[in-house]
Amino acid sequence: MRFLIVDDSSTMRRIIINTLTKLGYETFLEAGNGREGLDRMGAAQVDLVITDWNMPEMNGIDFVRSLRATPQGKSVPVLMVTTNAANADVAEALKAGVNNYVVKPFTADTLKEKINAVASHA
Repeated sequence: MRFLIVDDSSTMRRIIINTLTKLGYETFLEAGNGREGLDRMGAAQVDLVITDWNMPEMNGIDFVRSLRATPQGKSVPVLMVTTNAANADVAEALKAGVNNYVVKPFTADTLKEKINAVASHA
């Protein structure tokens, strides 16, 4: 399974990749914001996107909306990993096209559970 990790924090991207590696995954692409994420999606086949919400240039919500408007991005599962935990934020993310939601900080078990949930519906 090939993941695209979109987060402006290189430390957070590393934490997510390290967690995914512990879970047995090996293939990752990285992007520092939504615009880079869209570029990466256009250049490679991706099986699952994990994106942050709060990023400069193009935030996670705008990224997901733009992604959903592309042929290759219509059906790819998207997990949003963020500190925004309010019900209204979760509802906005789901409306934008996010498949599931992980609130920081998270455990490997939580990430695995959410990945399995969205991957099984892909």
